[in-house]
Amino acid sequence: MTGVYFEDHLRGPSPHELGVRDETGFSETEQQLREYFAGERQRFDLPLAPRGEPFRQRVWGLLRQIPYGETRSYGQLARELGDQALAQAVGAANGRNPLSVIVPCHRVVGADGSLTGYAGGLERKRFLLELEGAGSVTRTARLF
Repeated sequence: MTGVYFEDHLRGPSPHELGVRDETGFSETEQQLREYFAGERQRFDLPLAPRGEPFRQRVWGLLRQIPYGETRSYGQLARELGDQALAQAVGAANGRNPLSVIVPCHRVVGADGSLTGYAGGLERKRFLLELEGAGSVTRTARLF
């Protein structure tokens, strides 16, 4: 799977970037998403093949390691990559995550715990975090 996007997704791919549509595996993806939204699944077990430069791939790999119901800040992820100064680059890579929900970019928040940019919209981000029991995040800030 190379991409899962919301209908009104910000910064999604243009139609020519999507390539040939392949329905293979979609039923399993749909089933796992259904289980996630029903509170029955905390981790996705799907073959993923997101397209992106090496730095983005590293960030997306870190996103997959954030446990269900927990959050990390952009700075924390930058430190995991070895350089606190990479926080903005982490934010940019997070914003280009092509596998919404499945690669949990919604679990990344501002250093003060505030909601910051989410290509699916901040209300969806808040919903996903509350679904996971990550606590009530009330403040919002715009990252992009």
